[in-house]
Amino acid sequence: MPGDLVPRETLLVRIGAALVIALPAVVTRAAGLHPPAVASAVIYGAGVLAAAILLMWAAETARADMSGALALALLALIAVLPEYAVDVYYAYAAGTKPHYAGYAAANMTGANRLLVGVGWALVVLAFTLGVRRVSRRGGRHGRPPSAREQDVRLAPHHRTELGFLALAAVLGFIPALTAEIGWYIAIVLIAVYAIYLGRIARGGGEDVEDLAGVPAWLVTLPRRMRRTATGAGFAIGAILVFISAEPFANSLVDAGSALGIDEFLLVQWLAPLASEAPELIVAVVFAWRLRDADAIGALLSSKVNQWTLLIGSLPLAYKAGGGGWSLPLDSRQLEEVLLTASQTVLGLGLLIDLVLRRWEAALLFVLFAVQFALPGEQARLVLSGIYLAIGFTVLINRHRDLGRAMEAVVRR
Repeated sequence: MPGDLVPRETLLVRIGAALVIALPAVVTRAAGLHPPAVASAVIYGAGVLAAAILLMWAAETARADMSGALALALLALIAVLPEYAVDVYYAYAAGTKPHYAGYAAANMTGANRLLVGVGWALVVLAFTLGVRRVSRRGGRHGRPPSAREQDVRLAPHHRTELGFLALAAVLGFIPALTAEIGWYIAIVLIAVYAIYLGRIARGGGEDVEDLAGVPAWLVTLPRRMRRTATGAGFAIGAILVFISAEPFANSLVDAGSALGIDEFLLVQWLAPLASEAPELIVAVVFAWRLRDADAIGALLSSKVNQWTLLIGSLPLAYKAGGGGWSLPLDSRQLEEVLLTASQTVLGLGLLIDLVLRRWEAALLFVLFAVQFALPGEQARLVLSGIYLAIGFTVLINRHRDLGRAMEAVVRR
């Protein structure tokens, strides 16, 4: 049966549910209504979530007409387009509303830290539970899985992503050192992402297998119908992003004021959670189905594009909105960028040998959670130091793996 044994009627209900979730945002925007800030954040946040779901389904289905690492990279990019839309809007608005520059930095750093600190850990947890589930049913080796068998592993071709992430990790400290995201670093980061896409397009990779849910059903349709459905998903998702991103971004700021909550924190965590939830869910499903390389590979590719293309787009949006060529960072934003860059170093070090172990995933999650228990400038600086100390120690210890990743960047 199409859709991984899920009845077609159930899949149609899922598609209908996604459209129903988006309907209040469409009606509110079309009617020119202006609900209270909190209600507006919920309505347009649901629109962003629905857009992310539809774009994810469309991108997954499109992989039937592609193969290899490029398809996974494009999936990762398309999946976070709602996140890009919200963050680019904040940078654009900062051209005339200077305080919005902080929201752009908050959204970007929150998305990156959530992806590594929570997303990577969730993949390991789901894979561990999936391995145990299969073992209990007599699959795999018919015995309790060893710790090694529960480690998440990347395929060798993912060394390319790791090599480019290493480049981006170094470049990511420049904004923290200069207190701005300058046009010069934007050009370099966008170029790095373009070269990355070109490199993996030539490098090929493994074919996509075993789609689940709605995309699994759509790929069984005749080619013309499949491509029509894919195009419709992209089109509707893009329209929802256009309708929802700006009012959602503004309503988060207004909701913070109305509720007495730090607007910076709302923008930093709630917006990325809404826009990246579908991608995280798909990665968890991949891991649960024991497709660990696809699961962590998709999130790794997302990390590469967010730490290159997303950062690089912010100064350009700021300039287009009437600002200068460099997006300024105040002391709070500088600390957040430094903390995110430091977490990137640790994440790179833990994944550079193509294995993410359970204790490594736990370490990433615990350090991510500590920032909420110990907020404040001093805590962010200390936590950055901890990330860097562990990260550099691991990278020095695994320098041969780092060398192989850098070789994959330059090797034809």
